[in-house]
Amino acid sequence: MGRKVHPIGFRLKINRDWSARWFAEGTRYRDLLQEDFRIRQYVEKEAERAGIAAVEIERYPNQVQVTLHTAKPGIVIGRKGENVKKLRQGLEALTGKKVKVEVEEVEKPDLNARLVAMNIASQLERRIGHSRAMKRAIGQAMRQGAKGIKIQVSGRLAGAEMARREWQMEGRVPRNTLRSIIDYGTAEALTTYGRIGVKVWIYLGDSLEEERKQPEPTDVYVSK
Repeated sequence: MGRKVHPIGFRLKINRDWSARWFAEGTRYRDLLQEDFRIRQYVEKEAERAGIAAVEIERYPNQVQVTLHTAKPGIVIGRKGENVKKLRQGLEALTGKKVKVEVEEVEKPDLNARLVAMNIASQLERRIGHSRAMKRAIGQAMRQGAKGIKIQVSGRLAGAEMARREWQMEGRVPRNTLRSIIDYGTAEALTTYGRIGVKVWIYLGDSLEEERKQPEPTDVYVSK
């Protein structure tokens, strides 16, 4: 087994931010962390067909803010906001706190690793060949402007007796370069032969140090 580092955790505070932003200590940290897991599981279960790419959680003294990044905001919101209202009420019953739900649209779903992985997994469940599904996803991502993409599937591919791992790649995917902006996502396909895991890495370019620095404030003279 090789020593593998999560591409997103590897780049935290460099060009990625945490998906949950709050602070706690001791047993309160444990309780809030478990609550985050329950919130994410509930959202993914209730909005399964909406293509949820990410769930961001922010906590305030009397409120929890949940931001949903989705490729299909219309499904999440529903007619006249019925679905999002139902989702908010369910989260309030789950957490016992006031919850604010915000929905943000993913403009280019073909460049979101999580959505690409979910798309490939759904194709595998519909018995589409894994090589064909990977090739199609790679072509769509490169046409949308990706610098590179790597897709890996593992399991009993095509119903084989022995599990194996296959991958396809196009362009560059510098996974060990900290300045590189790499989106990473996983999904699982539940087939009649068992589960097939899907991993996707998408290279979107570099984040240079000069771009990350905030401009220094200039002195402004105010006359009295």
